[in-house]
Amino acid sequence: MADFVDGTAFNHEQGQRARKLFAAVVLAALDDAIADDKKYGNGPEQIARWARSRDGREVLTCAGIEPNERVVQGLMEFVRRGVRTSVALSREESERRNAAQQAEAA
Repeated sequence: MADFVDGTAFNHEQGQRARKLFAAVVLAALDDAIADDKKYGNGPEQIARWARSRDGREVLTCAGIEPNERVVQGLMEFVRRGVRTSVALSREESERRNAAQQAEAA
């Protein structure tokens, strides 16, 4: 029985690692689209084309993201904002956004 539990825990851990790897691929695709947007002005269209493609849908699914049109619109909006993923995920950026929202509310 202990072997079964150990095996299940190991398989779950492996699955989580794979999901994180695919999430990193999604973040890299977003960064590439942001770079394309700054250079050529077609970033949102590029990320939409990728997300709707067979490979893009497969990567999104493996990352634990349902590849529907709402997700595609969200990815496009993220690229339009032009904030790189490393900055957007940082604590400083989160605090800055929260402060800006509170200033708007007041």
